[in-house]
Amino acid sequence: MTITLNPSIIGQAEKHHTAVLARALAGTTLDEKQWITLNVASAAGEPIDAVAHTAKVATMTQIAPADVAAALDALVDADLMRRDRDRVEVTAAGSETVGRIRAVSGDIVTRAYGAVAPEELAVAARVLSTITARLAAELAA
Repeated sequence: MTITLNPSIIGQAEKHHTAVLARALAGTTLDEKQWITLNVASAAGEPIDAVAHTAKVATMTQIAPADVAAALDALVDADLMRRDRDRVEVTAAGSETVGRIRAVSGDIVTRAYGAVAPEELAVAARVLSTITARLAAELAA
């Protein structure tokens, strides 16, 4: 019997990724929304427009914009990010936190993804990107 990609398999993978993240966030004050908001800002590597950042995170995660804005406010209050007028950036403490969380989750994820050939990961990335884009279009309609 051939196994075919389906919502159950994707859901199981997502649940396991979430469990890895929960392990990495243990001992911090961050929840998943705050982590995603901080991580995406960290990837920018420079100050970013707060409204655009909130919209980007909301769009990529399907988290309500108000919840992303609340996560951003919590990160500013925790001194993991700073706000300068309409722009936000990750602080030194935020960068250190991102590095620590990425190290914990990265070790686990690297071992799991390392069990799959790079060519197969490339195909999986294309397939999942296509499915995600189509679902996003359906949700927007």
